[in-house]
Amino acid sequence: MNVKYLHTMVRVRDLDENIAFYKMLGLEETRRIENEGGRFTLVFLSPPGQEDAAVELTYNWDGDDALPSDSRHFGHLAYRVGNIYELCQKLMDAGVTINRPPRDGHMAFVRSPDNISIELLQEGDNLPPAEPWASMENTGHW
Repeated sequence: MNVKYLHTMVRVRDLDENIAFYKMLGLEETRRIENEGGRFTLVFLSPPGQEDAAVELTYNWDGDDALPSDSRHFGHLAYRVGNIYELCQKLMDAGVTINRPPRDGHMAFVRSPDNISIELLQEGDNLPPAEPWASMENTGHW
C-alpha cells in the first residue's frame, strides 16, 4: 500500500488572524479555495519549499458554533525551526503566549488563535540555555 501525507486540517473562527499567526511561524499560503456553494474557504499554508507539509485552515463563512473551546483532542502540529529563541521572541512580541518555553533550547509549545497546540523544535543541536527562557515557567497547557 502506498500512502502519502497531504495535510492537517484545522477549523478556524477568524481566517485573517490565523493566517497572520501561521505566517509568523514562517509558513506561506500555497493555495486557497473559495467555495460559494458550501460557503467555506480553505487556505493551505506550508513552510517554503515544503508544499507537502501543509496545514489546511477551514473557515465556514456562516460561523462554526460546533468548534470546541479547547482543541486538546486534536493533538498538535509540529515544526522544526532555525532558531527557537528568535521565533519565540517574535511570537511573544506579537502577544502570543509561550505555553511551554524553550528552556532546554530545543522544544517549545504555543497556541494558535483558535487554541491549536503548535510544537516548535530546534533544528540541529539544542541551543545553549538562555534567558528569559531558562527560568520561564509554563503557562496553561499545550
